[in-house]
Amino acid sequence: MVEKAESSESNPGLVRCGSFRDEENFHQQATSFGASGSRNTSPLGRMGSRNTSPSRQKGVKTKPRGLDEETVATFSKAVQPDIQMEDNIWAMLPEDLLNEILARIPPFMIFRLRSVCKRWNSILQDNSFLKFHSQVPSHGPCLLTYWRNSQTPQCSVFSLPLKQWFRIPFTFLPQWAFWLVGSSGGLVCFSGLDGLTFRTLVCNPLTQTWRTLPSMHYNQQRQLIMVVDRKDRSFKVIATSDIYGDNSLPTEVYDSKLDKWSLHQTMPAVNLCSSKMAYCDSRLYLETLSPLGLMMYRLDTGHWEHIPAKFPRSLLDGYLVAGTQKRLFLVGRIGLYSTLQSMRIWELDHTKFVWVEVSRMPPRYFRALLRLSAERFECFGQDNLICFTSWNQGKGLLYDVDKKMWSWIAGCALPSYNSHVCFYEPRFDAMIY
Repeated sequence: MVEKAESSESNPGLVRCGSFRDEENFHQQATSFGASGSRNTSPLGRMGSRNTSPSRQKGVKTKPRGLDEETVATFSKAVQPDIQMEDNIWAMLPEDLLNEILARIPPFMIFRLRSVCKRWNSILQDNSFLKFHSQVPSHGPCLLTYWRNSQTPQCSVFSLPLKQWFRIPFTFLPQWAFWLVGSSGGLVCFSGLDGLTFRTLVCNPLTQTWRTLPSMHYNQQRQLIMVVDRKDRSFKVIATSDIYGDNSLPTEVYDSKLDKWSLHQTMPAVNLCSSKMAYCDSRLYLETLSPLGLMMYRLDTGHWEHIPAKFPRSLLDGYLVAGTQKRLFLVGRIGLYSTLQSMRIWELDHTKFVWVEVSRMPPRYFRALLRLSAERFECFGQDNLICFTSWNQGKGLLYDVDKKMWSWIAGCALPSYNSHVCFYEPRFDAMIY
């Protein structure tokens, strides 16, 4: 279950789920940096707090002549007093140095720092800070869960590096933004019906900015996927078949630089195995039953190709998952009877067009995730991380392909069957270009 949310007085816009002591301590220090007033920060004023136990006094008194201070310190283990940083030092920091410091703070904590002072609040929205933020390493992958509670959009984000849940308000989105398409490069894509019109929007949850994309050439509910090119500072949205699996419509691609949809080749007549798609190495993949294998769409040429990659025998359900570079994974249950079922992971050999098994879910994880053979589960991935979510059990399981490690996601819970989950990379510099 997701822990009870605690509202933050310093920032009502972000709710932190659970407790994170380091964040609280950091916020208390940061608040003191921006506040006014004087403190006794001299060494003499802190002498009374030092450890003056008999054992320490004895160690100092019996110090041999000629023994340097560093050697004595290794034996007596002198305790250094807490040093409170000077207010006037932080007040006089150069703008570029302050930007460097703030850019390295975890994104979810920056919300709390906005209340420190007006200067910090303005810096966090300045283009120079966004430039520094774009140059620092990524915070790391997160899991974004989106659902509606009494028609009110709700969103929780689990930070894998911090191992903490955060609540992000999504009331800034229009009511028609119902379906979570996916996320890429810090942006999140939604679609929905605005009356009788099918619309798509892209937003940045951290900056609470969004915009609606132009209407497509064909007003149909389409299967969508979004990809972001951070170097090119652009993004694309690919629309394949419609929501009911009809692939008779032309493929449409939205380019943020051109701000319009362009028509491409219609997918050849195939029997889709699933509407789930995977995008890696500038290629879009879908599973097909007839002809058996994969359909691949090349974004650079705008054409579809068929890959005759046969699926493993006794595969009950499969999900395509994109890994890093050209790695493409197939994840699914295998086995005819519930007592003999197992979850396996295969990787596509692009030269021989065969699926090579790379891992199996341990039986204890499989039994805890899916107690019944007919239970529904979802699977998605990013950067060689594969996430499994169980609807009935309300659990989340993570598998690291590189480290070959399985781990449960702490506090993972799906509030309803209408919940949508995807990987998400929080970035302030992700712009709605």
